[in-house]
Amino acid sequence: MKILGIETSCDETAAAVVEDGTKVLSNVIASSLDLHKQTGGVVPEVAAREHIRQISPVIDKAMADAKVDWDDIDAIAVTHAPGLVSSLLVGVNTAQTLAYIHKKPLIPVHHVSGHIYANFLDRQINDLQFPIIILTISGGHNELVLMKGHHDFKVIGETLDDAAGEAFDKIARLLNIGFPGGPVISKRAEKGDPKAFDFPRVMLYEKNKSHFTKTSRDKYNFSFSGLKSAVLREVNHLTEGAEPFPRMKDKVINDLCASFQSAVIDVLADKLVMAAEEYKVKSVHLAGGVSANQMLRKTVRERLPKNIELFWPAKMIYCTDNAAMIASSAYFMPGKMKRMKDFTVHSQSPLT
Repeated sequence: MKILGIETSCDETAAAVVEDGTKVLSNVIASSLDLHKQTGGVVPEVAAREHIRQISPVIDKAMADAKVDWDDIDAIAVTHAPGLVSSLLVGVNTAQTLAYIHKKPLIPVHHVSGHIYANFLDRQINDLQFPIIILTISGGHNELVLMKGHHDFKVIGETLDDAAGEAFDKIARLLNIGFPGGPVISKRAEKGDPKAFDFPRVMLYEKNKSHFTKTSRDKYNFSFSGLKSAVLREVNHLTEGAEPFPRMKDKVINDLCASFQSAVIDVLADKLVMAAEEYKVKSVHLAGGVSANQMLRKTVRERLPKNIELFWPAKMIYCTDNAAMIASSAYFMPGKMKRMKDFTVHSQSPLT
């Protein structure tokens, strides 16, 4: 079965053709990132205009790269939530029109579900055994998900404020070192000392005790707003509160990046390993943009019991937003061939 996937939840206009949920025949992405670098973040109106401009040529290229025509396509899958409403509307309206014209089943896909299925791309299905714990980490999403079977998800933890990727973006903006924050902070951190600054690890539970400070679920929730505030206070101290912040020495910036990244990764890795052990899973998956972070991968592997396998997307491009993951999620969805005529977009929508 060949599925055309369409993804426009944020600033990437993407289309892909995937066969049988794992074999990527094409994967085309047009990003408006360079435009958003000018403002230090994604501007919804700018992203939507770029989607309108790019969507048709991106789909045409995906079809051409896959060497297929509409007779070869069995269904169309499109991201309908969560994301920027104006961006999602471009993808959904395009998909609905194409489905009507070409008489194809239309499958709405949750964006986070797509990130989860990015780990299935270019892999043998037998290599991925259930149950699985997935840590989804990106600019807008941060969840710990227990997956007992295909599309059998249970969210056991989520962010209470900033997602990890969002925290990276905000700290990069604070330090004036570029956008998006994940890659630039990771690169600067390689030259810094992760112990230079003692930033807090907000765990939401008391270690080495039999009870938790809040509800039992809080042990798997995340909060990075306190860490972000701690970095801001340190920068204020280093610059004596000057506005705008005077340029700091590269060594200080590198140390701030390394210490901040270390604090984020400690929390992510600790909770992920704890969940993997509690739920006795076969494997652990990293998904989303921050799953590309090499230090996160290394730390999780070091802390994870050797009998639990660790996976991340087979290619770096599958970590970020793409349409191949949307097509893959649709393929494994129960009742996927049922024609979906009436559905809308949602800026916020739970995975389960």
